[in-house]
Amino acid sequence: MATEEVRSVQVDFAGLMEVVGKNLYSTPVVAVRELVQNAHDSCVRRSIEAGTELTGTITIRCLTDVLEIEDNGAGLTHQEIIDYLATIGAGYTRKLREQHADADLIGAFGLGFLSAYVLSDRVEVLTTSYKEPDKRWRFASQTGERFTLGEASPEGAKVGTLVRLHLKEEYSKLGNPLHLDEILRTYCCLLPLPVMLQGIGQINDEPPPWLQDDAALGPVLAKKKRLEFATRFERLWEPLATLPIPPAPELGFRGGLAWVQDGRSYATSDHRSASVFVRGMLITRDERELLPVWAGFIGAVLDSRALTPTASREDLVDDQLYTRTQVHVRNALIEGLEELAKREPAAWRRTLRRHNESLRGAAVSDPRLFALVADQLTLPTTEGELTMPVIARRSKEVHLSLYDRRGPDEVLFRALQTPIIDGMRFAAYAFVKEYCDRRGLPLIELGTREGNELMFKRVELEEEQQARLDELFSREKIEVVATRFKPDTLPLVLTYDQEVKLKRKMEDDEQDKRISTAVLGLARLFTNQIDDTHEARLYVNLDNQVIEALVDLDRDLDEGTMRQVASLLFGIGLLMAPSADTGERLDDTLAVMNRDLLALLQ
Repeated sequence: MATEEVRSVQVDFAGLMEVVGKNLYSTPVVAVRELVQNAHDSCVRRSIEAGTELTGTITIRCLTDVLEIEDNGAGLTHQEIIDYLATIGAGYTRKLREQHADADLIGAFGLGFLSAYVLSDRVEVLTTSYKEPDKRWRFASQTGERFTLGEASPEGAKVGTLVRLHLKEEYSKLGNPLHLDEILRTYCCLLPLPVMLQGIGQINDEPPPWLQDDAALGPVLAKKKRLEFATRFERLWEPLATLPIPPAPELGFRGGLAWVQDGRSYATSDHRSASVFVRGMLITRDERELLPVWAGFIGAVLDSRALTPTASREDLVDDQLYTRTQVHVRNALIEGLEELAKREPAAWRRTLRRHNESLRGAAVSDPRLFALVADQLTLPTTEGELTMPVIARRSKEVHLSLYDRRGPDEVLFRALQTPIIDGMRFAAYAFVKEYCDRRGLPLIELGTREGNELMFKRVELEEEQQARLDELFSREKIEVVATRFKPDTLPLVLTYDQEVKLKRKMEDDEQDKRISTAVLGLARLFTNQIDDTHEARLYVNLDNQVIEALVDLDRDLDEGTMRQVASLLFGIGLLMAPSADTGERLDDTLAVMNRDLLALLQ
């Protein structure tokens, strides 16, 4: 039997640091956040373990090529430095959080201090533990792989920790207070402990809007402060209006603020932007999935103490709490839009104008949103942008075109002067269908067999009359349908079967190169069921006097003249229809019409 060896896993420290520096964090300046977070947790630890009221303070100093971060927290003993500061992944905070789940501790992984080496050529730590206030220790390392540790002079020492970073040349700008001020105000503005930047002052001296007393401020000042706060986080446009997101204690959600972006959005627009703070520290500025998919025109700042960051603390774990927070935020946004419509009509009108198309898509995803905007949003029609109430007043029936290019809708509009909705625009079809279902309005969907049959009602003719129509108007792949429709001055309408067009497209060999085999197979399974005997239908209007004369068997009409009239009428139908779908050239159609007209004049 072979002998097995038990060995320890080796760690390539240089490789680990390269991962930390290049892969763990999106930007090296996140290291500043990590060190401030460590200082914050040290202050919280001292309050918990010492059992005394402590006004924790974090002070940051910018010196020449040196950055210092100092706190008056718990400090570290000699053994704690070895156990936690010099041991990767053995964070003291993680153990403390297990014992005090309600404490506002941020750290969890024991990796944050490693980030110091990303910025620095050399790191120094001077620390005095509250347990041994007469002892001061000095830790120093260049790479993090080896370190020196010894007792430092206790003269002037205070309980707490000072981290000194000797900055690498490429990060020397962190020694600029103005540059550092911007970073700190981004990442640390919600920390509950004062964060002081030497030469600037406290960077988190004003609470966020959800923690302010609006009644004390007054409505005008409160609104102004909310807009100013939103402007700090909105990266694309000015905020148009703000929407409060209330606390949800059962979710560990402290509150938040959303805003409507003052930039026009469309179907393809997705400018969702959510900055998420966990326990007062910014985790990510792009957690858009916490906002609903329809909210492509919404920005937000969200403050949670319970969401779980990943190891890099630049993303969030998608767990059950994350999902419940999504629901809370979605409901808050809808309620916020409802309140905006009631209390700020000017801002609401601007919102409708700016985000009409996006709100149309949003409305079909939530019944509350639908109820809010259904009568106010506009739809593209043959008469321009109109609301549904205006369209419904103009006609007893709502007409919706599903043609992807010019179809009979234009002809019918010009003849009937009835607005016809372009159903191919974003969310228009679903919105109109929902509206008509809710309001009990009849809907005719032009471009579908069912819709066309409603518009152009079939009439059963005597066998001889139908035979005459077929003889006069029949063409390959075109079904001649006797019908009656308004206006009676329109003799016929040529429409193309959109389902047959889809089937032809799916059967095209070129699709094999564009669509995955599985998707294409499923699509073809559906399209195989489509009857493609007729690619188009010619609806012949029996209420039209000319058509009526042509099918009147009692009239003694010259056969040649009838064929010429029928040819002219068919040519009119081709001219009114999109010629690209007919297979007939426009110049050929015009040539035939001219020939027949000349024949009639002779």
